[in-house]
Amino acid sequence: MACTVCMSLRQSSPSIGCLQSKSKTLKFLSSSIYFRPISKSLLRLRGKRTNILCQSMNETQPDENPDETFDSKEKVESSITSDNGNTDSNPISDETRNGSQTLQSLDNLKMYNKIEENATSPDASKSPTGLGTKQALNNLDVNKKIEEDVAVSNPTQEKPEETIDVASGSPLPGMRQQLDETMRIPKETIDIIKDQVFGFDTFFVTTQEPYEGGVLFKGNLRGKADTSYEKIKKRLNDKFGDQFSLFILINPEDEKPIVVIVPRLTLEQGSTAVPEWFAAGAFGLVTVFTLLLRNVPALQSNLLSTFDNIELLKDGLPGALVTALILAVHEIAQFAVAKTKGIKLAVPYFVPSWQIGSFGAITRIISIVQNRQDLVRLAAAGPIAGFSLGLVLLLLGFFLPPSDGLGIVIDPSVFHESFLAGGIAKLILGDALKEGTPLSINPLVLWAWAGLLINAINSIPAGELDGGRIALGLWGRKISARLGSITLGLLGIAAIFNDVAFYWVVLIFFLQRGPIAPLSEEITDPDNNSVALGVVVLLLGLLVCLPFPFPFTATGLDFDF
Repeated sequence: MACTVCMSLRQSSPSIGCLQSKSKTLKFLSSSIYFRPISKSLLRLRGKRTNILCQSMNETQPDENPDETFDSKEKVESSITSDNGNTDSNPISDETRNGSQTLQSLDNLKMYNKIEENATSPDASKSPTGLGTKQALNNLDVNKKIEEDVAVSNPTQEKPEETIDVASGSPLPGMRQQLDETMRIPKETIDIIKDQVFGFDTFFVTTQEPYEGGVLFKGNLRGKADTSYEKIKKRLNDKFGDQFSLFILINPEDEKPIVVIVPRLTLEQGSTAVPEWFAAGAFGLVTVFTLLLRNVPALQSNLLSTFDNIELLKDGLPGALVTALILAVHEIAQFAVAKTKGIKLAVPYFVPSWQIGSFGAITRIISIVQNRQDLVRLAAAGPIAGFSLGLVLLLLGFFLPPSDGLGIVIDPSVFHESFLAGGIAKLILGDALKEGTPLSINPLVLWAWAGLLINAINSIPAGELDGGRIALGLWGRKISARLGSITLGLLGIAAIFNDVAFYWVVLIFFLQRGPIAPLSEEITDPDNNSVALGVVVLLLGLLVCLPFPFPFTATGLDFDF
């Protein structure tokens, strides 16, 4: 039969059962082979607590014989001490036993707190067992003492819910993170993000997974990705300011939207051993030298003779200035668009090349790009400006006579190296362009052609080149990665026959292979104008790099192979 206090507690809270029946449950667990070592000591602990509590709550006089109560406390403490002293014979390890006792004690504490609330309520004094319940509160000191003893016995034991406070796993693709334990996201913050930042109108979270320095959330995206991103970002900033960075990406495993939140401090770029401006300046000086050298044919055959004929480099100054102008326009246009989009770019590194003067510049993006449309417009700005100026100068070179009246005598076969240059040359020169017939042209044609080639190389859809960024913006990360692999394979084949292709493959592989850092929101497609702009850049680059396959004849284009 249930005790008096348990009957009272059932009336006030039906979810609380009889303490004596819970003691019977422990006895049942103790009969099991697997639970016997653990439940043995717990049974003694729970049994003694239950007896003291039920006996004292059945008392009708709260101050009756207080010395016995004090004696019972000492007996309980001494019996628990004796139980702990016999743990050496227990086959279960101390760590397992202490962890089980800690978990059991936490359950008991919730039950005793409920009793304390009932006893201290205004209606407690009206209850027949109210006085006895108040008397039982004196015995709660014993229970708190027991809880402290259990916790002290295993100081290294952690609470189960604290073992998943912070996520750890794969880094963001292409994102150089600075990880530190103080930058981890606490579990309490993760709960706030799940409950108060996300919602049915933006992103419904189903699961979460560890991520380097942050958390990856899986679920269902509601509505348009760009609209949901703005809502989530606003709520996240309202709660935590600019403490975190938000990404809505495509999961490569199942092609479904995911949300990644990481501390902003982990994405900040660290300082380098050599200042960027110093390294960029050193590369720039070497590039100036190769631009001058490329326009002096007498020195190209013997590079060592350059140091004995430095004065000859001035002959290459006009050509170097034209090519450098095209490179400068490319970079200026890119920095101008980056400023309008709020994107930060690093100092450009000009890559020298003794074949064509320069391979262009490597310009890193040091901030997070908002979306694919901004990435397309940023990446296409430089090539569009460079192609535009290069085409204008190329046309002027065909129409303007050489300044010295002679120009440069070339073999028409050189125009077979570019479909764009060869096609324009045949349209303008007509029958004057014939196979085997030397041709005198303005050197501006070759200077502008070199600038077009540099822009075309940077428009290759691979790695972190302008073309690779355009491909990601147009078709997403998965398709752009496949396109980049195909492009590098074709360049590798071309490298067997062309030294420029060989050096460019090496440059991409070691410096520009990517992956491109994630965008804040990678799901929304760019608008039609941005798509057209990106496609034009890729097509122009392809036309400049592809050879002109048709022979030059006096009657026009001969399409017979």
